[in-house]
Amino acid sequence: MQRFTISLDVALAEQFDGLIAASGYVNRSEAVRDLIRSQIGSAHQAQEARQTAPETLWCVATISYVYSHHDRTVTERVLALQHDYHDLVVTSLHTHLDHDHCLENVVLRGMTTEVRRFAQLLVALRGVRHGNIHVVPLASAETVQHSHAHFKPIN
Repeated sequence: MQRFTISLDVALAEQFDGLIAASGYVNRSEAVRDLIRSQIGSAHQAQEARQTAPETLWCVATISYVYSHHDRTVTERVLALQHDYHDLVVTSLHTHLDHDHCLENVVLRGMTTEVRRFAQLLVALRGVRHGNIHVVPLASAETVQHSHAHFKPIN
């Protein structure tokens, strides 16, 4: 058996302990093991589904996530990633939830594999909480391709 340590803020630890108690777990370790097994199983099922029924090549998607606005480094990481994938990011909406938390929604358009890759990277960033992606498949590349140029020189 291998050991590892994780850090949780107090509120999240209390919520997790409540989940553990309500679910009948004896300790945190067994609950974490089941969560990991569940995620690995879900990822495996998703991979099998993609192999048996190919995804639509193009999609639009939204990513929604919450973060603490007091952590300035998470904003820098999010913006850097969005700039790295500027060809997928259509727009983003920033909403102040309360004094401590912000919600962001990012709209994406592009190849489904690239959109999913970007979404996974964004949701996995340190400081991003409650990340979720919603993908809407499009019929074909013609749906998202058009003839005008996107970049014009700035004078």
